[in-house]
Amino acid sequence: MHLNTKLCDLLDIAYPIIQAGMAGGPTTVDLVASVSNAGGLGTLGAAYMKPEEIRKAIREIKDRTTKPFAVNLFCTNLKDHYEGVEESQKVLNDIRGKLGIEFTEQQVVTNNFFEEQFEVLIDENVPVISTAFGILPKDKMIVAKQHNIIITTMVTTVQEALIAEENGVDIIIAQGSDAGGHRGTFVIGKNTHGVAIGTFSLVPQIVDAVTVPVVAAGGIMDSRGLVASLALGAQGVQMGTAFLTTLESGAHPVYKQSLINSTEESTVMTKVFSGRPARGINNAFIQTYHDANVSPADFPTQNTLTNDIRREAALQNNPEYMSLWAGQATRLLQNEVSASKIIHDIVTGATRLLSFK
Repeated sequence: MHLNTKLCDLLDIAYPIIQAGMAGGPTTVDLVASVSNAGGLGTLGAAYMKPEEIRKAIREIKDRTTKPFAVNLFCTNLKDHYEGVEESQKVLNDIRGKLGIEFTEQQVVTNNFFEEQFEVLIDENVPVISTAFGILPKDKMIVAKQHNIIITTMVTTVQEALIAEENGVDIIIAQGSDAGGHRGTFVIGKNTHGVAIGTFSLVPQIVDAVTVPVVAAGGIMDSRGLVASLALGAQGVQMGTAFLTTLESGAHPVYKQSLINSTEESTVMTKVFSGRPARGINNAFIQTYHDANVSPADFPTQNTLTNDIRREAALQNNPEYMSLWAGQATRLLQNEVSASKIIHDIVTGATRLLSFK
């Protein structure tokens, strides 16, 4: 077992470490470039960005690194669903009252920039496109392949992994339920909160089922997680939460502090912020929905509904009403270190573990 895996060869990176494409601000140009310059694969979480914002960020990343990097988009239906909006708005208006936000009666409309976002990635010739919540549509997959772009897709079950491979995905990200943020589930079954298969149960089953490289994601924070993933047949790891508290991270300062203060018992799976299941630190926002016994609206409508609250909470430095996405291994976080140190420590530790006799 060694660190120079097939994943490194395919992505042209030194170390089998991918920084997750966390949408919403944490994945700054500095973070992406720093991870790539340190030998991993940095990823810009671009799903909520306007096309021209993505173009500007890609060009800035290219100014700061000659190494490969990825851009992450959501591949799912972004049509608004208004069932449950009225009930959800009642809960949200109570929260708005606590934050001093004016109540809104306007019907929400979610922006869908996917077509334009994808065109930017093609125009700018990004090395890697990563997708969440689904697979690139067939016509987009053909175009990406014509431009020699590598495609990665996040999956949460063996069934999803098989579908991804059949549809031309080059690298499969096996996301366990330990992971912070949104579940990558796209084959919706009986479990409305997404399947809850732990990373180290999921990875070997997917490895045995597919022929393309598999990357382990969820709860991996250090060299031990990397070595364990390699032992289970993965070709590398994807890490998100570990990079949230780095110097280059765009995460809000109170979000970073909440992560540092949290433990393995702090997170819950919830749909109340976006309408899709996601793992984050339990807070007053989540508890308010629980106490009201009200279900949120569906994604993406709920995500659009809650945007003003999350934005105002950030302005007020109030973590109780922010979405504090986090995995289950936050005791292992390093605080206010560089992304390059995270990479260095993981590689150094893994090399030591793999050479142990």
